Amino acid sequence: MWRVDPKNERAMQLHAELAPLVGDALDGPEVCVVVGGDGWMLHSLAEVPGDPVFLGLNGGSLGFLLNDVKDAAVTAEALRERRWQAHAFPRLSLDAVSPDGNSLTAQAVNDLYVERKSGQTAHLQVRVDGERVVSKLVCDGLIVSTALGSTAYNFSAGGVPSHPLVPAVQITPIAPHGPRLSPVLLPLGARITVKVLAPERRPVRAVADGLEVGEVVRMRVGRSQHDVRIAFLEGHRFTRALIRKVLKS
Repeated sequence: MWRVDPKNERAMQLHAELAPLVGDALDGPEVCVVVGGDGWMLHSLAEVPGDPVFLGLNGGSLGFLLNDVKDAAVTAEALRERRWQAHAFPRLSLDAVSPDGNSLTAQAVNDLYVERKSGQTAHLQVRVDGERVVSKLVCDGLIVSTALGSTAYNFSAGGVPSHPLVPAVQITPIAPHGPRLSPVLLPLGARITVKVLAPERRPVRAVADGLEVGEVVRMRVGRSQHDVRIAFLEGHRFTRALIRKVLKS
């Protein structure tokens, strides 16, 4: 199946070039070819039902989660012959409580974060595996990212870009005022809990892979039981993509 971003002109052009060359080789629900940018891929991961292999074709700018298309005929041949490797990437799972006591849940491949909703800074209490990391972090928010998502918001907020296959999560404060908490790399199975202090005066919202979850007063983040499979075409090198698309951008 194909999933093409209708608002991305380059993605629409790519699909128009490739679809006739690929024919019916990818018909069926087991493979989802996503054409667009990284954001479109994240939306597809959240919205497409079942458990297909996702293979992205870059119609955006950065395209870290996607395959670049330099030659339509060569790419189409690789797609027809299924010359790709699928990797299982972990998802993060969010369990949160809203101000009115309702339960909120979400999953994310890149990141989960909380950020202030008003002009007031957020005051957050953070624990990892039950151990208190900070009693009151004065900041704009806090990001929990996977290694795959470490090159996105996490990196722009001062976190460390990681190789996508590293089995780890990272917590990174957003504009911390005090204490100056540094980004922390943790095992993939770590459990991160965040309590919002004075939420009535300093409201905070949660976001999962760019999609708003809602206002929260506390949340728990850990590894989801359901990984996602993302495929990269033959010849793709994660280290090369990390250096060229992120470190040298």
